[in-house]
Amino acid sequence: MVSAREGKVESTDNPTERMSKVADQEFLEYLVKAIVDHPEDVKIERKVDEMGVLLSLRVHAQDMGQVVGRQGQTANAIRSLLRIVGIKHDARVNLKIEEPEGSTRPPQQSSPPESKE
Repeated sequence: MVSAREGKVESTDNPTERMSKVADQEFLEYLVKAIVDHPEDVKIERKVDEMGVLLSLRVHAQDMGQVVGRQGQTANAIRSLLRIVGIKHDARVNLKIEEPEGSTRPPQQSSPPESKE
């Protein structure tokens, strides 16, 4: 067995255990590809460490709005469903939605500008 932090996949001889390790990733891929306009650009990276499973999602820049939804409602719903899949397989699953390259979203300010009177 090799550490997931080194980017290598752990091997196992138990097919049930192997299936549970990718069930969350396959579920996320199926779900996201169903709601985006560019399903060919959906990329998911899976990392496992002592904190649980981290799924990093990358989508086409034009699909970010569909994945995040209004006020993050779609993203929160996807995260809730992933938690349920994780509970079913005794794992803590977290989702990170990565900002696509070429994004038109302006950089966020850390604090509002102070007014000078």
